[in-house]
Amino acid sequence: MKIDLIPLPQTFYEQSTLHLAESLLGCLLVKETPEGRCSGFIVETEAYMGANDRAAHSFGNRRTKRTEIMFSDAGHAYTYTMHTHVLLNVVSNKKGIPHGVLIRAIDPIEGLSLMEERRKGRPMREWTNGPGKLTKAMGITLADYGHHFTEPPLYITQGYKPEKIETGPRIGIKNTGEARFYPWRFWVSGNPYVSKTR
Repeated sequence: MKIDLIPLPQTFYEQSTLHLAESLLGCLLVKETPEGRCSGFIVETEAYMGANDRAAHSFGNRRTKRTEIMFSDAGHAYTYTMHTHVLLNVVSNKKGIPHGVLIRAIDPIEGLSLMEERRKGRPMREWTNGPGKLTKAMGITLADYGHHFTEPPLYITQGYKPEKIETGPRIGIKNTGEARFYPWRFWVSGNPYVSKTR
């Protein structure tokens, strides 16, 4: 499959959050670093719906130094640390409405030797089958906070259209009341890199 590494336009990110979470599946996530370029097809996402979503960092329109970028235009990168891992989100919806889409897993395509080095000792399936794993494999860091996905070094391009997409509850959001049951997780059916449900 030949892929043109042309970043998707701003209009792509201006979809509603749930539509964007689904539309991102099959798109190619690319990160360029001094060591080389890595890329992979996005195969799992989760939508977070801001003020009314108890699982979102911006629940109740909480505005902190960490969440500030979520109040910006759609298409910015929201990175943050959870435990020892960096997680990557795509800011969505309109300016001032703090929604986001978590990139949960990718199917590695380019820069495999670099990913292997960064995830040393792990089988290939475990390089990128979780949100903290994929950022480490691709070299995505907190320094990418606020970057816009329409330009290098961190960007998203067209990829392929998945044959079947499934939805279900999000993962790892205990103590969020009924929000933990919302079916706002999307994944490419049958892809081996989709993270395991706990």
